[in-house]
Amino acid sequence: MMADDSDLLGHVEALLAIDEYRDHPLYPVLEQLYRHHQGQQKRLERLLSIADGYQQFSRDEMLETQQQYARQLQRERKLSRISDRYQELMRDNNRELHTASTHDPLTGLANRRMLADRLKLAGQRSRREGLAFSVAMLDVDHFKHINDRHGHEVGDRILVEMASLMGQTLRAGDLCGRWGGEEFLLLLNDCTLDQAQALVERLFSRLRQLRVTAGDTQVTVTVSAGIAQFRPTENEQDTVNRADRALLAAKRGGRDRYRLAE
Repeated sequence: MMADDSDLLGHVEALLAIDEYRDHPLYPVLEQLYRHHQGQQKRLERLLSIADGYQQFSRDEMLETQQQYARQLQRERKLSRISDRYQELMRDNNRELHTASTHDPLTGLANRRMLADRLKLAGQRSRREGLAFSVAMLDVDHFKHINDRHGHEVGDRILVEMASLMGQTLRAGDLCGRWGGEEFLLLLNDCTLDQAQALVERLFSRLRQLRVTAGDTQVTVTVSAGIAQFRPTENEQDTVNRADRALLAAKRGGRDRYRLAE
């Protein structure tokens, strides 16, 4: 309420309080107008109070809404991080499962399952494109004696060192895998029997230089091998079987040598 209005109302209220003016014909009208104004003023004050309360409520509600939104956004970000981490773990687990299903856990080389799959693909490619490929079966000589004398830990280290050396010796397109126990299979792509023979000779030379420490002893190893070139008229397992028979012939021939399959 403005100051002038307040002074006017105060003056009216003072006049109404004077008894000698009660008989004046305008007194009842002025009193009624004054009471009406007071009623209007109270209603206005209530409305203003309600409006202030509503504004405060609106501010509180907006603040609560903003806080709820911030909390929800924080939860969603947390869930997003959890989801991303979960997906990453799933990808890691899938990679580990895939690796476990296709690779030997000791040497890290391809396992028998992966070798069989790659052999099948190599056979299909050879029949389709006329490209040669060969298979070499390698077996560590006297491996049981090495385990019995020096322990299985040394035997495992020999297999791991051999796997590393073979990986360094083979060509980029070749595949070396652990066929089982101390036996390895080499899948030599785009490779004739003569080329496979030269590669195996180079591998033999490097394997003869391998030394694995067992206490005060330097353990050396030799291997025997059988080599076979794929024939389009046979299946891939037939090629592996011929290489395996050639390996047995090398064993019977005195070990530390290779034989070519018939």
